[in-house]
Amino acid sequence: MPAESTRRILSLWFPRMASDRALRSRPVEGPFALTLHEKNASRIYCLNETAERLGLNRGMPHADARAFCPELQSRLAEPEAEQQFLLALRRWALRYSPWAGLERRDGLVLDISGAAHLFGGEAAMLADMRQRLMRAQVTARIGLADSRGAAWALAHFGEGVAPAGEMLSALCELPMAALRLEEKTCTALGRLGLHRIGDLEGAARAPLARRFGPDLLLRLDQALGRQPEEVSPLEEPPRYRAALSLPEPIGLAKDVMAGTARLLERLCARLKAQEAGARVLLLTLRRVDQDSQQVELRLARPLRDAKRILPLFERGISGVEAGYGIDRMLLEAVQAEPLPVRQISHMREARTDQLDDLITRLGTRIGLENVQRLLPADSHIPERSFIVAAAAYCDPAETWHAPQSRPLRLFPPEPIAATGAAPPRQFRWRRMRFTTAEVTGPERITPEWWLEDEDWRSGLRDYWRVVTRQGRRLWLFYTPQSPGWFVQGEFA
Repeated sequence: MPAESTRRILSLWFPRMASDRALRSRPVEGPFALTLHEKNASRIYCLNETAERLGLNRGMPHADARAFCPELQSRLAEPEAEQQFLLALRRWALRYSPWAGLERRDGLVLDISGAAHLFGGEAAMLADMRQRLMRAQVTARIGLADSRGAAWALAHFGEGVAPAGEMLSALCELPMAALRLEEKTCTALGRLGLHRIGDLEGAARAPLARRFGPDLLLRLDQALGRQPEEVSPLEEPPRYRAALSLPEPIGLAKDVMAGTARLLERLCARLKAQEAGARVLLLTLRRVDQDSQQVELRLARPLRDAKRILPLFERGISGVEAGYGIDRMLLEAVQAEPLPVRQISHMREARTDQLDDLITRLGTRIGLENVQRLLPADSHIPERSFIVAAAAYCDPAETWHAPQSRPLRLFPPEPIAATGAAPPRQFRWRRMRFTTAEVTGPERITPEWWLEDEDWRSGLRDYWRVVTRQGRRLWLFYTPQSPGWFVQGEFA
C-alpha cells in the first residue's frame, strides 16, 4: 500500500453516460442509440452495449444504422441534461474525496491522496465505487495512478491500477492516444515506428521536440509524473439560508412574521455581501409534532431588501396551520441571481418598485407566468410588432419604433363593403353605419417575404387613418392585388 504522502489520482470515465442516463428513466430491450443532428445529418451520438456488439459505432448516420440493424430503437440526445447528470455524478463522488473535478464531458477526476484508508484501502474503495455504479446502472471505467495523465490513460485504454512509482511499467504498452494527443499526431508518430508509450519514452527527445513541438513531450512527462498537473475541483455555489430556533413554540401569524423579519435581515445581509438577490424564497416552519409547513415566495425581480420582501410573505403565512406550535424556522433563497450595486444618479430613471411588488402579489395568487406584458418586436407587420411575455421574467427596456402612429386596439382584419382604391365616404362595420369625415394616408406595408403567413398572402396593404362623423377613429387598409377594404384597429 502506498505511503500517505504519495499523491494518488483516480480517473472515472463513463463511456456510455448519455445512453445510461436515458435508459435509467425509460429502459428498453435490445439495441438502443441516441441521435444528434451533426454535419447536416442525424448521426449516432451514444449507444448501449448491445448496439455496440452488433457493430454500430458513434458518428455513423442514423439511416445507415437502421438499415444495418432494423430493430434499433433511438431517441434524441439531450446534451444539457447529460451535463447535469455528470454534475450529479460529481456530487456523488464527493463521498470519496472532496477534491473532485470534471474530466471533459464524460468523466471525473479525483485526488484521493490520504483518503483511501477511510474505505479500507484502494482496492476496497474501487470495489465500492464499481458496486455503487453498477447498482445505479451506470457504466464506468476506473484508472488509478500517481498522475492525472496516467490515471486518464488507464481508465480509457487499460482499466487498472498503477502501483506507486511504477507508472512507466503500467503505461509502456498503451497506444499513443493514451497520452491525450490529437489523432494526426498519433498517425505521424506511427509512421516513425512509435506506436506505444514505451517506444516514445526510449526515443531521442530533441528531434521529437523540433518536429512535434513541446506539447508531445509535455503530455508524456505529465503522464509519467515529471510535470505537475493539477486537479481543479468545481467551486460550490454559495447557499443563502438562515435558521431560527425558538425557546417557546409560537402560533400567531404576527409572531411568525416577526421571526421571518429577523431571518430576512440575516439572509439579505449575506445576499448583499455577494451582490446577489433572491428570486425564490422558501420559508420552512417546523412544528412541535415534527411536521413542517412551507411558504414559497416567487419574486418578480431579484431582491435583497428585507423591508420590501416581508409584506409579501403575509398572505402565505396567514394560511399556515401552526398546530401545537412552531419551534424552528428556516428561510432559504432557493434561487438567487446576480444583483450588482448600481450608481445612483439623476440621469438614471427610477425603478418602478411598486409595480414589481404588485406583480409579485398577483403572482402568488395566479402564478407569475400568468402576469404578462407586451414587448416590442422587430417587425413592421402590425400583428408581429409585439410579443407577449411573462412580466416577471422580462424588462421593458425598449420602446416601439414606428414611422406612423399605431392604433391602441388591434384586432384581426374585418371586411367592409366598399369599392375603389380611395377610402369610402360611407360604410357599414359591425352593423353600424359610418360617414367619413377625415382621412390620413396611405401608409403602404409590404409582407415579410422570408416568413410564411396566411394572412398576408394577398400581398401589400395600404393603411388609412379614418375619422368618422360618429366619433370613431378607425384604421382601415386596402389590398390592391385582390381589391377589398378591411378594418383592423381603432385609435383612442
